[in-house]
Amino acid sequence: MSDDWSLEPYRFDEQPASPPEPEAAPQPADSKAAFGKAKGPKPKPPKPPKAAKEPKASKEPRPRKAQSPGAKSGGLFGNPPGGGGDRPWYARLAWLWKTMAVAAAVGLVVLIAGATFVWFKYLADVPALPSREALFAMNRAPGIRFQDKDGVVIASRGPRYGDRVKLDELPKYVPEAFLAAEDRRFYHHGAIDFYGIARASFSNWRAGHVVQGGSTITQQLAKGLFLTPEQTMKRKLQEALMAHRLQKVLSKDEVLTLYLNRIFFGANTYGIDGASRAYFGKPASQLTRGEAALLASLPKAPSRLALTRNMGAALARSHLVLGNMLREKWLTQAEYDQAMAETPKLAAGAIQQDGDLGYVLDYATTEAVRLVGANSPDLVVKLSIDTKLQRIGAQTLREVLRTDGARMGAHQGALLALSTDGAIRVMVGGADFDETPFNRAVQAKRQPGSTFKPFVYAAALEKGVLPTDQRVDGPVKIGDWEPENYGAGYSGTVTVETALAKSINTVAVKLAQEVKGPAIGDLARRFGLKDIPSNPDLSVALGSYEVNLLDLVSGFQVFQQGGKRIEPYMIETIATQGGQPLYSHAAQAPGEVYDIHFASMMVKMMEKVLTRGTGTKAAFNRPAAGKTGTSQNWRDAWFVGFTPDYVAGVWLGNDDDKPMAHVAGGTLPAMIWRRFMIAAHDGLPVRDFDWLLPDPVPEMQADPRNGFYSDLAADFGRASDEAAEAARKMDVPPPVVAPPPPPKPEEPIPF
Repeated sequence: MSDDWSLEPYRFDEQPASPPEPEAAPQPADSKAAFGKAKGPKPKPPKPPKAAKEPKASKEPRPRKAQSPGAKSGGLFGNPPGGGGDRPWYARLAWLWKTMAVAAAVGLVVLIAGATFVWFKYLADVPALPSREALFAMNRAPGIRFQDKDGVVIASRGPRYGDRVKLDELPKYVPEAFLAAEDRRFYHHGAIDFYGIARASFSNWRAGHVVQGGSTITQQLAKGLFLTPEQTMKRKLQEALMAHRLQKVLSKDEVLTLYLNRIFFGANTYGIDGASRAYFGKPASQLTRGEAALLASLPKAPSRLALTRNMGAALARSHLVLGNMLREKWLTQAEYDQAMAETPKLAAGAIQQDGDLGYVLDYATTEAVRLVGANSPDLVVKLSIDTKLQRIGAQTLREVLRTDGARMGAHQGALLALSTDGAIRVMVGGADFDETPFNRAVQAKRQPGSTFKPFVYAAALEKGVLPTDQRVDGPVKIGDWEPENYGAGYSGTVTVETALAKSINTVAVKLAQEVKGPAIGDLARRFGLKDIPSNPDLSVALGSYEVNLLDLVSGFQVFQQGGKRIEPYMIETIATQGGQPLYSHAAQAPGEVYDIHFASMMVKMMEKVLTRGTGTKAAFNRPAAGKTGTSQNWRDAWFVGFTPDYVAGVWLGNDDDKPMAHVAGGTLPAMIWRRFMIAAHDGLPVRDFDWLLPDPVPEMQADPRNGFYSDLAADFGRASDEAAEAARKMDVPPPVVAPPPPPKPEEPIPF
């Protein structure tokens, strides 16, 4: 039998089709078949087949292409490599199924790993969902009645909530106004509106900035109840997860009800009923359509759009809300026109101005909640504030900013004062709390400039430097940095105490170079300046690292207290309004963080700042010490100083970091400090720092060559006397004998 596959193709006889004969029995595996007639004995004729349908005329088969004897066939639907032409097509695709299975397994592993990473990095600390009833009370800040240091009630603070309301207790247009403002598809999507996110993303992309948000009401509720307002990926993922959890336990109506009762409306007001009573003096069930739209405009930016602060912007947004309600057919044209024509009228008690105490009450509220918890009952909080001094400090700052400050480009400031026990007696965080509630005494971090130099000098004293030591005020170059003095002049050789009094930059940098960054960072942290790194660079000598006023004033108190640090505080006691004590400030023994001998030297050096240095405008008829400071390009001006009774600090500048017109720490800040301190010491006896110690006497080690030079000088003296006597007898002028030069010091000359 031939193995030649190139034989001519078999051709059927052209004759009428006849019933097909049955196939012959298959040959053994080792037999070979060829096209044409088979050789060998004829097989027995098969039995007649059953009658079959007449087949269609078969077409002439195409000739098979010639292949070499060992060629392999394959392809997507052909035989797999190695043969198998008689296998079904799905079996011949086994390699494809295996590849897809491996890819799916790898994808699943990657998916699980990614989900695990996201969970532990972003979602592991998501708070647990409380009970349904607790959702209406959680994180509900208490109402607080404040007393000053003498126990006199000075203010009442706390959120205004109103009554809890249900949807069926409100006019239908009230919840519809909030849906029109925040989430028109609320009843048509889940906890997350993916269509809304896509729409907002496209609108923001087309506008080139954020013009729409994609958060649902459920997401906003989750953020308000459980999370912080920070704009981070972690917070957004947690918000989505908490919204999903809320949607699983609450119906849509329940979510909307909870939202309306807990949403923030500005002016320290929460919930639709609280906002209605606070702004319009009536319950939410009596709101008009225009008032409902006006309140619905607030959750987007409650502080900026608060009706007591920015009625115009809130009214403009309420018109957009009414337009959305008209488009959704929640208002007729007549109802829309009537609501647009409404003129909102605020209730008489809606505008509550805290005046000079605003910054104090904000800070004290935060501290009280931190000390006793957010879910506490209504409280009575006694503060360390001296209301008389608070008023004087605020008025003094405001008057200077309004006059000289306006002329010299200084539009903001802060003032803070502590008594000797660390109690905050005065906290003025800005020119006007009702205009800008941002507290610059504790929230703003600015460069202290030369006000930081005392901490550099204090570290130098710990390394053995004395106030009477000398340094050279001259050009300094450290790499590419060439610090200069104010005025760009140099004084030559000066003492360390003079360099501090005159605020000489070059000497401060040289001292920092001597003591190194870690020593300065360690001392600053011991003094309570927590924002200074552990190993600052040399620019720290000129106050390049930002601090806030409270930390800076507290750091200066260490000098006032002879090296002991006292943690500043404002809250003395907290009790429920029923009288149950919850907290009392415990007077603790001050921690000694600096040697009293060094503190004594520092106070005496800082006193010279006021008597003959850069702070002479702060001097008044009492012992006082302090330091001026001005940051680069006149952006910040400081004066921080102390007497035996008070330590106080003043900062002037601008919120937008705009430079002032040459306002230095020794000018307006020193003047404000002086005026305030004169008022603060009214009626107090004049006293000095009674703990100061005598200045150390520098120890001088005798030069071992002194005896030789003394004997030599004596010999020269005798020789000179003898020569003079001989010359007298001879009437010849005596020769001039020069004394020997003094020995050169072996140590290097200080720079």
